[in-house]
Amino acid sequence: MHRLVIIGSSIEFIHLVQLAKQRGYYTIVCDGYPDGPAKKYADKAYDINVRDEAAVAKMCVKEKADGIIGSFSDLIFEQITKIAAIAGLRWYAVPEQLNYYREKNYTKQMLAELGIRVPKNTLLKEGFSDEDLAGFTFPLVIKPVNGYGSKGIFVVHDMAELREFFPKVNRLGTGTFAEVMAEEYSQGREFNMMSWLYDGEVYPLSIADREKNPQTGNDIPIDNRNVYPSKMTETVEKEATDVLRKFAHRIGQKEGALSMQFFWNEHGVEVCEIAGRLFGYEHELVTWCSGLDIEDLMLDYVYEPAMVKEKLTRHDIHYERTNAVLYFFGIQGKTVIDQTEARKLVSAEDIMQADFFYQDGEVIDNFGSKPYFLRLYLKADSREQLDQRTEELFAGMFVPDEYGENLIIRPLLERD
Repeated sequence: MHRLVIIGSSIEFIHLVQLAKQRGYYTIVCDGYPDGPAKKYADKAYDINVRDEAAVAKMCVKEKADGIIGSFSDLIFEQITKIAAIAGLRWYAVPEQLNYYREKNYTKQMLAELGIRVPKNTLLKEGFSDEDLAGFTFPLVIKPVNGYGSKGIFVVHDMAELREFFPKVNRLGTGTFAEVMAEEYSQGREFNMMSWLYDGEVYPLSIADREKNPQTGNDIPIDNRNVYPSKMTETVEKEATDVLRKFAHRIGQKEGALSMQFFWNEHGVEVCEIAGRLFGYEHELVTWCSGLDIEDLMLDYVYEPAMVKEKLTRHDIHYERTNAVLYFFGIQGKTVIDQTEARKLVSAEDIMQADFFYQDGEVIDNFGSKPYFLRLYLKADSREQLDQRTEELFAGMFVPDEYGENLIIRPLLERD
């Protein structure tokens, strides 16, 4: 019997565990969360912090594991890469490649060398001068050089704001060096793309529209809705696929997940981020739209590699069905009083899943472990119907705070 280690125990891992068990694999779920939902479905579970790669690798050897999988977040992807190398398990990346996924300066420099467009950028050290940004046009986006999860990213409109926010961004990085990346604010439509590599070839899994709600001040726009498939799939697919092919060839990745956030304007593709993983809480939309079970593909990679190419060859990203993930945000510092009406609103048949993150009496903390108030998955027969229902849900969502006012932020989506 195959013995599979699954790194990660959040709710989105439940289907992966269940599917692995249906295949007859012995499942071992591991992360640092004792109450991780997926652990209840596994044959065995360990509460080991995934950042302790040596301890997790030791567990893999002890359990005689012959496979490892995960990959829905940057942290999990990076740690599996390290764990697999120590434990001698097959994985599609090696530790020497991680700089190209994590260190944004390495990635952007390499992409520029390949002739791939990226926002004009530079690294700023403590004590930087105005001359260091000669030729740059504000607004700028500043971010940790080696951060992840969209944490510590701000929009600054002049040098004074840049100096104000520099120390805040620098503290949120995960390294020990005092550097921050500054780049010109990208304009144009924004997209998510997921792909899978087989024998060095890039097979697109999906391209989605990222629809954002512009913010005032220094906050980056909030991503309120991602729609699968994108209405511009045919327009951007070839160039976006070529970008990922060049990236993968340059760093030597030949198999596994590869995803990208990018912009599209009159000049073509402009890369925001490239990651060696699938998008968490969005790969389900690919399955619902196209019928390609992403978790099934992941398990094939581990134990049935010949099936991977068959599934990828048959997969067509120009699927007719459409659906979206909607993100609802609460006003920072407000207290949740009563979610009764909100829960009734999301009981409609066209809502495939709705995940509430707060209980009554809790205070909204968008910067903690609960960045959303609600995440829901919406299906529709057409893009027009999807747009109409989206507007109805955002307009109708009401959750009273301690003063009886609605604490839900109603977005004005960037949409045609």
